[in-house]
Amino acid sequence: MNEPVTTSCGNVFIDLGFPPEEAALLSMRAQLMADLRETISTNGWTQVEASRHLGIGQSRVSDLVRGKWEKFSLDMLITLACRAGKTPELVCS
Repeated sequence: MNEPVTTSCGNVFIDLGFPPEEAALLSMRAQLMADLRETISTNGWTQVEASRHLGIGQSRVSDLVRGKWEKFSLDMLITLACRAGKTPELVCS
């Protein structure tokens, strides 16, 4: 059974049928969350240590590492990235 393979347009949220403006926001949030999880892992931070570095409670770090994207606004994720020493940038294509 060979099912057809559809090539992605580069944004999975557009591929899933979200309007372009919502897909852009979701993509940015997903990327920031992935980057924050990678930062926590790379630094070997426990959730308690990450909460101190990021200035949020441990339960919020748990939400972050578990990928609960609906609990984080784009603004909050940018703030957390800055607190983690990152410099978020918007690249339009």
